[in-house]
Amino acid sequence: MSLLVVGLSHRSAPVSLLERASLSVDGQDKLLQDTVAAEPATEAAVLATCNRIELYADVDKFHAGVAELSTLLAQHSGVGLEELTPYLYVHYEDRAVHHLFSVACGLDSMVVGEGQILGQIKNSLARAQELHTAGRLLNDLFQQALRVGKRAHSETGIDGAGQSLVTFGLEQLSAGADVRTWARGKKALVIGAGSMSSLAAATLARIGVGEIVIANRTQDRAERLVQILTEGDDTDVSARAVPMDAVPLELTRADVAVSCTGATGLVLTAETVTAAVEGRTGAPVTVGRAAGEEHGSARTAVRTDVRETPVPLVGAAGADENCPLDLAEPGFSLMGESAVAGIDAATLEQHGTWVDGGTALLERSRELGGGTVDRRGSARAGADPETEAELITALVATAASAGRVPEHRRPEPVAVAPRPEPVLFVLDLAMPRDVEAAAHRLAGVRLVDIESLAEASADAPMAADVDQVRRIVSDEVAAFGAALRAAHITPTVVALRTMAADVVSSEISRLEGRLPSLDDKHRAEITQTVRRVVDKLLHAPTVRVKQLAAEPGGAGYADALRTLFDLDPETVASVSRADRDSDDSEKHSKNRGPA
Repeated sequence: MSLLVVGLSHRSAPVSLLERASLSVDGQDKLLQDTVAAEPATEAAVLATCNRIELYADVDKFHAGVAELSTLLAQHSGVGLEELTPYLYVHYEDRAVHHLFSVACGLDSMVVGEGQILGQIKNSLARAQELHTAGRLLNDLFQQALRVGKRAHSETGIDGAGQSLVTFGLEQLSAGADVRTWARGKKALVIGAGSMSSLAAATLARIGVGEIVIANRTQDRAERLVQILTEGDDTDVSARAVPMDAVPLELTRADVAVSCTGATGLVLTAETVTAAVEGRTGAPVTVGRAAGEEHGSARTAVRTDVRETPVPLVGAAGADENCPLDLAEPGFSLMGESAVAGIDAATLEQHGTWVDGGTALLERSRELGGGTVDRRGSARAGADPETEAELITALVATAASAGRVPEHRRPEPVAVAPRPEPVLFVLDLAMPRDVEAAAHRLAGVRLVDIESLAEASADAPMAADVDQVRRIVSDEVAAFGAALRAAHITPTVVALRTMAADVVSSEISRLEGRLPSLDDKHRAEITQTVRRVVDKLLHAPTVRVKQLAAEPGGAGYADALRTLFDLDPETVASVSRADRDSDDSEKHSKNRGPA
């Protein structure tokens, strides 16, 4: 086995990069075709979801394979290789199998235990089969991954460790309230009619929304989804389909909007969302902090519409992280007495030396208008750096006798206006995003997108069943590896038995030449006896070599067998080709279905 996977996901890359690297269906097809056309790869499959892009391949050279697959991912995603490389992960052979099985079980999902990934793996395999880029290895691997994922969900409570991305997103929108209570009677707008949008619509119907409007570029698909929703026995939701150009109007009527399209650009701009909220409230929408920032760190005390310009600390310690002080407490900056309140004398002396050496910093501060430079290197007006340095020196002298500087004052907290209750809830499950990020800061709007879901899920508790799923994955990886290694030696064993049969046939022919009067009964008895002898001699070695080959590192036994019996490599290769052709023929027959 020479299985290689190169990819990036929400665990390795920021959401902004995943957005840029996302591939359309046509882009995935082209990537598959170019991968199998490349020299190191003979098979390929792409697993592309809203939070991962992975390229699987059967390669004959590891390093060349990594270089080629990384380059292809960069070329087709449009993200430069140098920018993409730090976020790529690589798994090889058993580790690659372990990774896919973990993905299939939901262990690597943004929401642990979600089951939608199984459908995405199934679609990836079907796409590779349709394009004839999946051979025996990837067919076996992906089919086994689907079985492992189903086993994990049926034998454990992994489903309880997390929910689908849709359910988790709706829980974030409800902000801790019971989802069914929050959703009851609301009007929902679902933009898109693909698998994720269909799941969202079904989930909304199940939790009790009063009306669902489906907007899609293809009207037939929207109407089909409406039919499915309204004909279901478990809900009595009202549903209707509208064209995409009706979205702005429908947004003014909706309480909840869920968007998950394959669009490469924005579907809902901040301007569109603003107009929708104003249409509902009749009042202008203000722009402020994003939801959740009111109770954040000290950085929320800075106006969100002002960007501070960093000033490099040239001539001091080189950068503010080299400052000997650890002033991480919220609300503090290197400004006068409040900066050094409660700090011991030795530390203050270190800081005084650090400030005195920062002549270039002071000069840079003067150029910016005489402002003080805080611990982030940002210029602040209203304080003289030289005066501040003198003050710190004086405080050091005071601290030398008193031991510590008494705390004089702390900066007054900045009052933050309470954010109004949202009148429009927006869930963006698309990658790249459908909804402009600036909508986070619109008063009256609560937006949850892939990035905020990633942050929320980082602290989500994991059920005890996760450990059981991990054990299942480990066992299945071992079994899959053993089966592959055993299959690897099978052509050699077949070639050995073929050679033995040829030897028996040759010796029987030679015997017939020397004993032409031998009758058929005796000839058959002699032939059967010789074959039994050969079979008994070969039985134990061939059974044992298969067992040994199934163990880690067992691939060398096939080489040993070929060497000991002087087997023709071409004979072994021809057996492998015949076996592979037989598998492909059977697979294509299954794909065609009954005539």
